[in-house]
Amino acid sequence: MVTLRTLLLMTLIVVSLSTTAQQEIKLYNSAVPNSKDATDIKENNVKSQDGYSRVSLVSEPVIYAYLPEKETNTGKAVIICPGGGYGILSIDKEGHDVAKRLASQGVSAFVLKYRLPNDALMHQKHIGPLQDAQRAIQLVRQNADKWNISPSQVGIAGFSAGGHLASTAGTHYQEAYIDNPENTSLRPDFMLLMYPVISMKTGLTHKGSQTNLLGESPSEDQIMKFSNEEQVTDDTPPAFLVHAEDDSTVPIANSRLFHAALESHNISSKLLVYPKGGHGFGLNNSTTTDQWFDHFVEWLNSSSF
Repeated sequence: MVTLRTLLLMTLIVVSLSTTAQQEIKLYNSAVPNSKDATDIKENNVKSQDGYSRVSLVSEPVIYAYLPEKETNTGKAVIICPGGGYGILSIDKEGHDVAKRLASQGVSAFVLKYRLPNDALMHQKHIGPLQDAQRAIQLVRQNADKWNISPSQVGIAGFSAGGHLASTAGTHYQEAYIDNPENTSLRPDFMLLMYPVISMKTGLTHKGSQTNLLGESPSEDQIMKFSNEEQVTDDTPPAFLVHAEDDSTVPIANSRLFHAALESHNISSKLLVYPKGGHGFGLNNSTTTDQWFDHFVEWLNSSSF
């Protein structure tokens, strides 16, 4: 005899499976742009003592799709860029875990396993990650009908250095770094920036991210171009930012300067500041019971893009 409790448990299992099922999709159908032939370099995936996977040496970028049930689908989508100083990807804690939560709220989520800057893998390492972010936006928009997504509600999220990539996608979309024959919009409709690296300026930036992206001795022009607080315009997408004041890895000034730049252009934005939490806390800041994710979902649902 099937009890009511058993039916409820079965329902929960089905819902859990449906919102966490993932599909791996290659970003490029043919040759990966800006890529060198380095078949001797293999992707590395290491599970650390904390149980989270960290990926490096990516040469075949993909997205992992987490699609909600039709009954809960809001039509919104978020492409997630994990952090890791442009040296690794914290793909579980700042990728898959976040995607599952978004899908449970009716938001289609796509974890981006992007190429990390590497002279051995690409001709111009400083544009490799941005090419993959632009291609992810292009791919999601081109498949919007298939995945029940509104093409005008495609956002991008980024954690730490992934926040730099996300904010770069949000401020450099006017220039296509990939083939775009259909002239698909490469502009994200909104941004979620978690303890992000925003600036490449000395004293503000995360030095490891700067070195990995721009090299040991970047020019002033490169520093200014990829200091995204300097690239905000009237058409930059709205943003939701989260940062802890005691972050000793990426100074909170990164978020404050970007937020101020958005406000100066009358762009809708919100900066959520925690007194403590440090860097890299992912979904859960252990110093507080407050959940930034709930605030973000509220902001997302109350905003029109």
